Amino acid sequence: MSVRFVIDPLDFVSNAGNRHDKIPLAELTRLHDLLFDMEGEITYHIDGRLDQNEKPGLQLRVNGKMHLRCQRCLDKLVHTVNLETFLLLAKNEFELSQADEDDSVDAILATPGLDVVDLVEEEVLLSLSISSRHAENECSTLKLKSTDNNDPPGNPQSAHPFAALTTLKKTN
Repeated sequence: MSVRFVIDPLDFVSNAGNRHDKIPLAELTRLHDLLFDMEGEITYHIDGRLDQNEKPGLQLRVNGKMHLRCQRCLDKLVHTVNLETFLLLAKNEFELSQADEDDSVDAILATPGLDVVDLVEEEVLLSLSISSRHAENECSTLKLKSTDNNDPPGNPQSAHPFAALTTLKKTN
């Protein structure tokens, strides 16, 4: 396990801090249930800077590839992570609630001891779809069904399951 990078976000911004590193997927434990395997790594780059209104924030860029588990066929699904976000730093709960009212702003509480690896993992989790799966007709089970079909072409078993319904709709 690599050394965790922990910052005080407001000090990081005031010192114009920046950092980039790689995180093996095996270290992102909250992602493990979604992954097909632990191959790969995530690269991040974080900068502390002020926004256009002179408010402190963290500019975060995350890139990498991971193998997710397709929810349709349970096979490997290659997923590319390419995120860029600016996180406004709220100094207290009141500022955080004000920032939450604006849908165009992402804000976090500027607590000392912010673990950057946890922050990166959180952003990756938020970027994933609810149900990751291959595109239509790309799942391995669907490919097997279409190539292993030994039924003769005129057999009603090989027809589309709703073919009878379609013809019934056309006649009425």
